[in-house]
Amino acid sequence: MTFEFKLPDIGEGVAEGEILKWMANVGDQIKEDQPLVEIMTDKVNVQIPAPRTGKVLQILAKEGDVAKVGQTIMVIDDGSGGSVPLSPAPAASAQFQAAAAPQPQQSPASQSVLATPATRKLARELGVDISLVKGSGSQGRVTDEDVKRFASGSRAGPSTVVAQSPGLPSPSAGPKEELVPLRGVRKTISERMLKSLQTTAQVTHVDEVDVTELVLLREALKGSAERRGVHLTYMPLIIKALVPALKEFPYVNSSLDDQSGNIILKRYYNIGIATDTEQGLVVPVVRDVDKKDIFELAGEIESLADRARKGQLSLDEVRGGTFTVTNVGAIGGLFATPIVNVPEVAILGLHKIARRPVVRDGKVEIRDTTYLSLSFDHRVVDGAYAARFTSRVIEIIQDTKKLLSEVL
Repeated sequence: MTFEFKLPDIGEGVAEGEILKWMANVGDQIKEDQPLVEIMTDKVNVQIPAPRTGKVLQILAKEGDVAKVGQTIMVIDDGSGGSVPLSPAPAASAQFQAAAAPQPQQSPASQSVLATPATRKLARELGVDISLVKGSGSQGRVTDEDVKRFASGSRAGPSTVVAQSPGLPSPSAGPKEELVPLRGVRKTISERMLKSLQTTAQVTHVDEVDVTELVLLREALKGSAERRGVHLTYMPLIIKALVPALKEFPYVNSSLDDQSGNIILKRYYNIGIATDTEQGLVVPVVRDVDKKDIFELAGEIESLADRARKGQLSLDEVRGGTFTVTNVGAIGGLFATPIVNVPEVAILGLHKIARRPVVRDGKVEIRDTTYLSLSFDHRVVDGAYAARFTSRVIEIIQDTKKLLSEVL
């Protein structure tokens, strides 16, 4: 009997998903629960298993198509005999029609290229053989920018003229404008950031912190971390410094239910770690950080960040956060004003650690310092409360004995 495999509802308000990769073709025999299709939703990439054993009769949504929840994307013959009429196929959207257009042929070598499904899709759309593109990413990974640069160079025409300032290197000739669909993770970021600013009263409090002792503590603990097979960054240390402060200032670790008018104080501590990926900003969540030592946290943060960059996070790993930390220190800049990750009410920005002159006991000393930026929802947290919370975090960071009691 024919069975219509519909895009399932995976929760969290997901309404549609982009087909990234089919793991079976028409005519293939499949088994129930084997990985069948990889979907990019507006929250995370997920692999959906086969709903039953059978033979693939039709694939109704190609790689690159955006399918709605409940839409039939595959037809399977489960071998039980008989047949049922298929639901009429929905009218193709503009995205479907674009995806249905003839695609350039890719060389067999393109399959061995290290690149994300989204980057491969971009290469197909731009008519680029991805096997010819030199990757600039980690381990030679081909990025979206690599593909775009290659496309610009290969499509340059003799009549293209690009204005140039004296003394600047000549840019690659190419189109002056490019249309990039706002979808997937980028669309999610756009919608969430706009919603955050439109529905909350956001303020940012910035303070300076002397992290000389923190730098020394990390150096002292790096060997122990390496013996456990983990790389110790400052993030686990900062997270452990947050725990007692969040317990003392519970409104920072809360959310506001607009419908009921209740502030929900949370007695658990799930910290979101803002992670930069090729697809955009993703926030995996480290759960119950108060119950883990820094070595456990370091390993978990490293694993989550790696899977975030590979698009392999599960839905559970990006929800349920109570407070978020974003670290832009490795990139540079003095400080920033991060946007609250709603429905949370606060987010802490970590910035570059640098050697700076500091006055201590009437003398100028060179110390390791940085800035902390706490953005918060003023509907829930007042400025004085936010300042006291930040000061408490700083006290813990600067008190080696107190911090050691938290991290180990």
